[in-house]
Amino acid sequence: MARLPEPEPRVTNSFRWPVRGRIISGFGKQKDGRFNEGIDVAVPVGTSVKAAENGIVAYAGSELERYGKLILIRHADGWVSAYANNDKLLVKRGDRVRRGQIIAKAGKTGKVDRPQLHFELRKGKTPVDPLRHLASN
Repeated sequence: MARLPEPEPRVTNSFRWPVRGRIISGFGKQKDGRFNEGIDVAVPVGTSVKAAENGIVAYAGSELERYGKLILIRHADGWVSAYANNDKLLVKRGDRVRRGQIIAKAGKTGKVDRPQLHFELRKGKTPVDPLRHLASN
């Protein structure tokens, strides 16, 4: 598999919200005992999902059944963002994306019972609470 190019520097220290919607599940331990490595945001099917920051698409596919149609974007400084449960993917591996670019249409794929976007941020391999790193706008 071809090596991916290096991502461009980040625009700001905070990431952009990928969608606007109601958070239905936060980061961390849940009532049912499972650990959510990101946040789940309720949105209608077809909602535009936008890149949280400049980066390179490291993965776009549906091999991880739980996540449905998933996009992983590599960012500068060791950051990775994940966008899961999409209905339609609009980018492919190796694509260079810009902060705010539409990369997918939200859906109800994978192991979810309603339309939503599952969004994760990782610093290296470690999941971090996205709410601490998303811009307040």
